[in-house]
Amino acid sequence: MGAALTFLDRLKQAWAQSGSLICVGLDPVRSRLPAIFRRSPSGLRDFCCAIAEATADLVCAFKPQAAHFAAEGAEDQLASVIAFIHQRWPEIPVILDAKRSDVGATAELYAKEVFERYNADAVTINPYLGEESVRPFLRRPERGAFLLCRTSNAGSGWLQRHPPEAPLYLRVAAAAREWNRDGNLMLVAGATYPAELAQIRQVVGSMPLLVPGVGAQGGDLAQVLEAGLDVDRQGLIINASRSVLYAGTAEEGSQFEDASRNAALALWEEVSAIRKGWR
Repeated sequence: MGAALTFLDRLKQAWAQSGSLICVGLDPVRSRLPAIFRRSPSGLRDFCCAIAEATADLVCAFKPQAAHFAAEGAEDQLASVIAFIHQRWPEIPVILDAKRSDVGATAELYAKEVFERYNADAVTINPYLGEESVRPFLRRPERGAFLLCRTSNAGSGWLQRHPPEAPLYLRVAAAAREWNRDGNLMLVAGATYPAELAQIRQVVGSMPLLVPGVGAQGGDLAQVLEAGLDVDRQGLIINASRSVLYAGTAEEGSQFEDASRNAALALWEEVSAIRKGWR
């Protein structure tokens, strides 16, 4: 029997099999869902599963957001969404956007929560407490972790770009390269700062980058691809959440699914056209 696939192996397979760099973020807000889901106790789960059905052939990953479920006491629905994706499309990795971080036994328990309670394939984590807070998430080679490096939100620069001569985000990138002894540590680098994304790519080589900020936050897709693609013209997981989820949530029946699929397809086609033009 061969060795189990690492998370990086699975991600590379997902890129190759799907031909896609697109990730759909599953961030359900009950008040924005079609009425049938707003009224249902299992509405968060059912809506996310419907979006997954509509977009699975267009993505290399799905990224559910933990707080959107936990705020409603719907952690069981989050686990059910992840289980549904694993059952229907075992080749598609699920990245839990939880931004966990702590040290000692608490970090170990966060890793257990993510990888055992929810059975996520990877998780977003915070680097602020240093390597000892990161290491528990890397002890399972078949699982991965995405370290926050240069986030897409407008207010992040007060810390991440300080000090100007040696900004924190580049220190995080260099640390990630050093800490990545098992090949399952990756980075989050926002689409809204393409010049800094390019600097991060230079530091980390072919390390995969999870890229939020395309879509509702207005990141420029062509600039992201130019800055972030690796030497194999891959290396990116380009996330779209609100622009896909809520493309048609005022619609009922199957129309909301069609609208979400069309939004994801438009992004897929744009990425594919840009990549094809550069080959």
